[in-house]
Amino acid sequence: QVELVESGGGLVQPGGSLRLSCKASGRTFNLYAMGWFRQRPGRDRNVVAMIAWRGGTTYYADAVRGRFTISKDNTEYAIDMQMDNLRPDDSAVYYCAASSTSSSGYDIWGQGTQVTIST
Repeated sequence: QVELVESGGGLVQPGGSLRLSCKASGRTFNLYAMGWFRQRPGRDRNVVAMIAWRGGTTYYADAVRGRFTISKDNTEYAIDMQMDNLRPDDSAVYYCAASSTSSSGYDIWGQGTQVTIST
């Protein structure tokens, strides 16, 4: 069993920055990929950024490309996401997720951390 623990959410003004972190624990040796999703009130949960564990290939949603950067720690199953030039529409609950195999999809989820962009 794998557990994901997120940290780093909070309140920041438009144009500001935040850094989210996520660490996996438990049976992590087969994890295929990790990523961040977000969900705004009344909306679907959508992918923000993903990173493959082997090779480090990344993917970004169009809305965040150029402003957010996902990275991984090769010494442990942990990822960060640096979020710069934040906008009010980035406000959401951000979830860390992991894909346990290449065919499982994102099947492991963290509890979520609130990010609020407001004056």
